[in-house]
Amino acid sequence: MFVRMILGALFRQKGKMLMIALTVALGTSLASAMLNVMLDVGDKVNRELKAYGANINVLPRGALLLSDLYGMENVPESPENYLAEEDVLKVKTIFWAHNIVDFTPLLDTTGTVEGDAEALKVTGTWYQKRLDLPTGEEVTTGIQQMRSWWRIEGEWLSDDDAQGALIGSAVAERCGLAVGDGLTLDVQGAGRDLVVRGIVDAGGDEDAQVFVTLATAQELADKQGKVSSFEVSALTTPDNDLARRAAENPRSLSAKEHETWYCTAYVSSICYQIDEVVPGGVAKAVRQVAESEGTILEKTQLLMLLITVLSLLGAALGISNLISASVMERSAEIGLLKALGAHDVPLSWLVLLEILLVGLAGGAAGYFAGFGFAQIIGQSVFGAPVAAAPMVVPLLTVLVVLVIGIGSLPSLRYLLSLRPAEVLHGR
Repeated sequence: MFVRMILGALFRQKGKMLMIALTVALGTSLASAMLNVMLDVGDKVNRELKAYGANINVLPRGALLLSDLYGMENVPESPENYLAEEDVLKVKTIFWAHNIVDFTPLLDTTGTVEGDAEALKVTGTWYQKRLDLPTGEEVTTGIQQMRSWWRIEGEWLSDDDAQGALIGSAVAERCGLAVGDGLTLDVQGAGRDLVVRGIVDAGGDEDAQVFVTLATAQELADKQGKVSSFEVSALTTPDNDLARRAAENPRSLSAKEHETWYCTAYVSSICYQIDEVVPGGVAKAVRQVAESEGTILEKTQLLMLLITVLSLLGAALGISNLISASVMERSAEIGLLKALGAHDVPLSWLVLLEILLVGLAGGAAGYFAGFGFAQIIGQSVFGAPVAAAPMVVPLLTVLVVLVIGIGSLPSLRYLLSLRPAEVLHGR
């Protein structure tokens, strides 16, 4: 009997029930899209931000101590002030190896260009280096991916181009050089005739530098197999109190806290793991970059959460009006049931179950529509599909039930206050 009454009410008020289902579907679709994107946006936002530079620098321990403790910019020559080039690959052997998206070594030295007495910085690095990792994986990495915002007049260097160079725009202007011109680079008495392959306009210190291949810089500086530092671009989790305490002193953590911190992709835990595998190296987070990433990600997720909440509140208001209108239309029927002995609780459950069935149907349709919207957002904003988050389905189910419950409150109050005698007499 109870089921027949529910089905009868659904078929008699098809229009209103369809409007309720549509209202729930619209609110749920937006919530579904935002939740799926929010739960998948972390790596995508981080990958977008990787285009603006590394968030970890790995420096020799000796050079870092002299720089930090004594403020020395020109570190004296010493084997302890260099890292081994072969150790660069070890960053891809740590626990969070898959979060390391790019890395490149740098060898910095000082030289002059023939015809210009002003000393300038000469940097050797990888550009698009193909590497076979100890894990059997093959990667392509280098400064070309980590400095994608550089404006290059001409072309990038290739890693086997021992005769090519990139020069900063300030160097090109001062020395009157253009793409294709030759230049003689002198580093510590060792000269090399090079060809300008490209001119760098980065808007920073790079405009006053000369860039060559790592092998060329090592040969000119007589530092075969050595690098001054290397930069790492890693996907990280925004810092919290645990991460900040660990960054100050990992030994201050309890065993459980240390395990949680070590197994979470905080920038401090990734730095700690790099320290473990790179002999004589110290990994330092570039705080401006790391903190900006965390702030942008948190604000993006907060915005999506607010949109989700507002969409569901709007759905609750719409449902409230529709359910109230439905109960008012059925006031004679409800009054008759009360006069025949029906109690308020069963009548309330009757109305709620009717709306709940319709709402869940609308919510299911809204979920799939929202997932489709999420794919559009992922492709248009990040150029990649959004993965389906399994937890969205139960979360949306709970939210739909809450929205229906909140939207039903005014109609339930009306139902409970309804007096059979007044309704049946047409008052």
